[in-house]
Amino acid sequence: MNLLVTGGAGYIGSHTVYSLIEKGYGVVVADDLQTGHIEAVHNDAKFYCGNIQDTNFLDDLFKLEKIDAVIHFAANSLVGESMTSPIKYYENNVYGTMMLVKSMIKNNVHNLVFSSTAAVYGEPENIPIKEDDKKLPTNTYGETKLAIENMLKCVSCAHDFKFTALRYFNAAGAHKSACIGEAHKPETHLIPVVLETVKGKREFVTIFGDDYETKDGTCIRDYIHVSDLAQAHILAVEYLKNNNESNIFNLGNGVGFSVKEVIDTCRKVTGHPIPVRIEKRRTGDPAVLVASSSKAKSILGWQPEYTSPDTIVQTAWNWHKNQRYN
Repeated sequence: MNLLVTGGAGYIGSHTVYSLIEKGYGVVVADDLQTGHIEAVHNDAKFYCGNIQDTNFLDDLFKLEKIDAVIHFAANSLVGESMTSPIKYYENNVYGTMMLVKSMIKNNVHNLVFSSTAAVYGEPENIPIKEDDKKLPTNTYGETKLAIENMLKCVSCAHDFKFTALRYFNAAGAHKSACIGEAHKPETHLIPVVLETVKGKREFVTIFGDDYETKDGTCIRDYIHVSDLAQAHILAVEYLKNNNESNIFNLGNGVGFSVKEVIDTCRKVTGHPIPVRIEKRRTGDPAVLVASSSKAKSILGWQPEYTSPDTIVQTAWNWHKNQRYN
C-alpha cells in the first residue's frame, strides 16, 4: 500500500512516516517546509516539495504516484498565532484541506486520515473528554480544525470518500532512535521548552498560573507519545481500507499530569535544576484536559506503549541532547 503523508517533514508527520516505513508501507511525503525539516524526512520516503493549496502540484503528484490513501498533517498549529493571524489559518488549514480533498476526489483516492485536535472542544464540560462532548473552540486553530471535520462529513455524504479524524491531546517525546524529534520555531510546547532551559537556551520556564483548582495549582494535561500517535494513524488507515465507515477518535493516555509534575520529571531525567517563574494565567487555558481514548482502543485496537511521563521525557531528552536540526 502506498500512502501520501502531507506535512510529513513536521513533528508528528515525520514520526508517522518512520513508523509506516518500519511496517513496510510505501510512503510519499508532500511538504512545503514552511515549518517542517527536510532532515526529518526518512531516506526511504519519496519527497515532493510543494503546498497543498496548489492544485496543479497535487494533481501532478497523484498522477506520478499511485496513492491508496492520504494521511493529512499539513497545517499551521500555533494557538497564539492563530488568534493574531486568523486569515492565515483559514487559508492554510481549511482552504488547503479543501484543495487536497478536491484533488483526491478528482484522482480517485477515497480514504483520508485527518490530523485534528483536542482544541475543538474548548472548555470541557466533562473529564475525561469523549468524542460526542460539546465542541466550542476557544481559538482560531481549533475553529479551523472543527470546520475541516464538518467539511469532511459533508464530502463523505456526497462522494465515494471516507475519513477518520484523530483528535489528539498533547503530543510529546521523540523517536526511540533519537534520530528525529520535536523542533518548532517558536517553541511553545512544555517539554521541549523545559529541555531548552536545561540546554541554556532559556533562563527559566514560565508557569502560567499556579492558582487553578488542581492538586498543585497548575494546569493538568494529557501527554501522549508521538510514536503512539503514529501507530494510531496507521491503525486508522487500516480501518478505512477495511471498508469501515467514517469515524472520529480521541487519542490520549487518559491520565493527566500537571505542569509542575512535568517539570519535576524533566529535573529527574536530566539531572539538572530547572528554574521556574510564575506568571498570571493565560486567557483560555482550561484547568484540566484529559482524553477518553476508550473508543480508539475498542474500535481501532490502539494500545499506547509509552505511557510513563519518565519514558516520554527520556525519549525527548535523548533527542534534544544531540539535536540534529533546528
